Amino acid sequence: MVKGSKTQDSLIKDDKKMNKPWEAHMKPFRIFGNLYFVGTYKASSHMIDTGDGLVLIDTGYPQQLYLVLEGVRELGFNPRDIKYIVHSHGHYDHIGGTRALVELYGAKTYIGAGDVDYVDGTLDLTWARELGQEYHEAFAPDYAINDGDIIKLGETRIKCVSTPGHTPGTTSFFFDVKDGNSTLRAGMHGGVGVNSMLKGFLDKYGLSYECRDAFFGGLEKVKDEKVDIFIGNHVWNNDTLGKYKRMQTEKENPFIDKTEWPRFLDSCREKLLAELKNESAG
Repeated sequence: MVKGSKTQDSLIKDDKKMNKPWEAHMKPFRIFGNLYFVGTYKASSHMIDTGDGLVLIDTGYPQQLYLVLEGVRELGFNPRDIKYIVHSHGHYDHIGGTRALVELYGAKTYIGAGDVDYVDGTLDLTWARELGQEYHEAFAPDYAINDGDIIKLGETRIKCVSTPGHTPGTTSFFFDVKDGNSTLRAGMHGGVGVNSMLKGFLDKYGLSYECRDAFFGGLEKVKDEKVDIFIGNHVWNNDTLGKYKRMQTEKENPFIDKTEWPRFLDSCREKLLAELKNESAG
């Protein structure tokens, strides 16, 4: 992170201010093989080099898109080679930079079918308002992802699993990454924040409480997926920065951990259960 930048906790608390987007800068780096981190403290972006173009998973805030693009360049790639933009879900901090990328480079866009109305501006549910922003970057996605879809580009096959709850179209991704003769399975849950499943938010927008059951069902659906490398769509999901720092000194790659995925899912389940208990007690 750049000199003078803030701590992770202060950035999380300061999400509503985007006056100094550079304070969330993170150095881009290779996680393993053809999988890279090019995002920021506030919103993760991951890049896959498929051999036939680049896939970008989430674009982050529009104010920080220049950091993502500079990260792509710093790693030796050309942003013009971004062919597909795949979104974990339709919230502002994951889709904000997409419209600009489409206009610049003509990348094709993917979003879970349940979130199409979010990103195209039909519904004001992108969480932009909650983040103190306005969503001006609406786009019409090229492809609506359905449960079980496979996104193919070059040597990469991304398995898409519908895991709604955080949003109706939240989608989790599983794909192989290669480093020489070594192949490992990477996995990401598309969105685990309980903020959009709490009573205050649901009542404010007249949304169904069924999203909670859907969230628990999604966790159950993906629990048996093989995941050697767990990546998060926020750095605090999988301690991205801490692992990056450890990579500088440790012989073993800290991102390779087959036990982390089930532990993460369990923690997500327990967090929502605790929030629901608090609601009942209140």
